[in-house]
Amino acid sequence: MTRELKFGRRAAHSGKARSLVMFLHGYGADGADLLGLADSLGPHLPDTVFIAPDAPEPCAGNPFGRQWFPIPWLDGSSEAEATSGITQAADDLSAFLDATLAEEAMTPSQLVVFGFSQGTMMALHVLPRRPAPVAGIVAFSGRLVAPERLAAEAVSKPPVLLVHGDQDPMVPFEDMGFAGRALTDAGFETYGHVMKGTGHGIAPDGLSVALAFLKERLPAG
Repeated sequence: MTRELKFGRRAAHSGKARSLVMFLHGYGADGADLLGLADSLGPHLPDTVFIAPDAPEPCAGNPFGRQWFPIPWLDGSSEAEATSGITQAADDLSAFLDATLAEEAMTPSQLVVFGFSQGTMMALHVLPRRPAPVAGIVAFSGRLVAPERLAAEAVSKPPVLLVHGDQDPMVPFEDMGFAGRALTDAGFETYGHVMKGTGHGIAPDGLSVALAFLKERLPAG
């Protein structure tokens, strides 16, 4: 049984919704942490609705935040708990995607999923295993879970933009390369941008590259 996710929503600036961006936040944050990006992106994407769900669990490492699944080296959970957690969260997110697309009367081809950190892990894990490809995945400062399984388990291959700071102390910069190679080897159209001098965050240059990707991938009005 899937868990219902609470979410925030920003309507399309134009009042005529033709596309959708879904933000997936990182460990210890919540949907509001990324929904604020709609203030910067929305004027450039006037026909786009922005949705940001809260992860399903309270965060073990931050009682004021949420988590998609436990992370052993941060919260002392077991590897079994982490594996079980990501499986359950994947089901929760997939159900939320279906419900949101139906509610917004849109198809996967009108959706880009924009993840940060643990949200990127969720996006790269869930979306290739769904039957219909979304318009794209924007993957900031995260990693690909079980890259060795991707080629065998991917049933859809949306284009992916990987963005990572080269001074990231939380998720090593090298993880961007591991993900990029696995995605490319599995046949994904993969792009990358390095935010030089940036830690675990979203720098202006990274957001600009993400906006260009969104404008290219989302359906025009």
